[in-house]
This record gives sequence, structure tokens and C-alpha cells, in this order.
Amino acid sequence: MKDFTARRTMMVDTQVRPSDVTKFPIIDAMLSVPREAFVPVGLREAAYVGENLALGGGRVMIEARTLGKILDGLMIEPNHVALDLGCGLGYSTAVLAQMCDFVVAVEDDDARATIAQETLSEHGVDNAAVMTGPLAAGSAKSGPYDIITVQGAVEQVPAALLAQLRDGGRIACIFAEGALGVVRVGHKIDGIVNWRFLFNAGAPVLAGFEKETTFVL
Repeated sequence: MKDFTARRTMMVDTQVRPSDVTKFPIIDAMLSVPREAFVPVGLREAAYVGENLALGGGRVMIEARTLGKILDGLMIEPNHVALDLGCGLGYSTAVLAQMCDFVVAVEDDDARATIAQETLSEHGVDNAAVMTGPLAAGSAKSGPYDIITVQGAVEQVPAALLAQLRDGGRIACIFAEGALGVVRVGHKIDGIVNWRFLFNAGAPVLAGFEKETTFVL
């Protein structure tokens, strides 16, 4: 029996807390959710390493430090409803579900979505639902949302997705810019999203969030 509980504590103590993530709900959620249950079976030994974990198909599970700092910047409240885009096998959704009233997760891969929903159910996460569809389309029918998270990098955020954010709500994205990505939080006020810099982090750009290419003749 692997002592994943000890590894989880070490992850929080050596990766998350030293990154100035001190809010109790985040620490508690990351100590409670068994990260090893939400990675591909062959990668369980690597579940607690301090780097992005490959899920296949160019997708990753974002490192704990980055996820923790993103959650810290979003100022999540217990009554919030969150949209988690690109949930992978469900880890980020499980963490958010500990902090929010309800989480709507979207995954564009049928197999990953099925595994995510099954794993969430197995671990008693009954305040989250996984939908299958294009990540950039979000899930308008369940919105608007207080919080939107994107589990990968973006080059641009579609206006149709920002429209699903409640006025006063917040969205966090890793913007792919240069060698280092830039994490920003957008705060929607009077229908306009204003972005502010949080920190640097990297991840692959998710499908649907690429910049539109313009051709000049």
C-alpha cells in the first residue's frame, strides 16, 4: 500500500504553501482530494511530482502549485457555481467541488469525461457534473457562473465563453505568451472583463482557444 496521504501532505507543504497559497479552503481541499485517483493508472507514482502531468493527446494535468495559485487568485466563496473547462480525469473539478456549491466540468474527450465522472462519483463528489463538448463553448445552459477555470493554456478567450461569466464573477487563464505563460484573472464588471497579472506558468494551448489566423494577400 503506497502512502499517498504522506505524499499529499508533502505536496501541499513543499509545492503549494511556499507559493503563498495559505487560504484554508484551498489547503484543505488539496489535502483531502486523492490526486493519485485522478491520473492515468500508469502515472500514479508521479501524481505528486511538481510539474504538469501528461494525460495524452497534448493535454496535461496542471501542477499543484499552479492550480493552487489560480484558486487563490479567484477568491472562491462556498456559494459559488464554477465552470471547469478541460477537467481531464476530474482532479481540478474535485478540488473545486470542495470549495464551491456546484461545479460544471467540460471535457472534449468522451473517454476522459466518462472516467472523470466515474472517479468523482466513486469519491463521493456529488456536487459536480461532467459534460462532453468543445471546451471553448463552455456550458451556457448551466450558467451564468461565478467562477470559470481553464485547465490548460489559451491564446484568446472566446467572447461567447466570457458571456457565461456572471457580472461580478472571475475567470482565470494561463495565456500562452512567449517562453513563459502568463496567468491572469479576469473580473467581470458591468459586462466588461478586466484582466490582471497573477504569476507565470505554462501549459499546452487547449483546442478552441487558439488565436484566429488572419491571412494577408
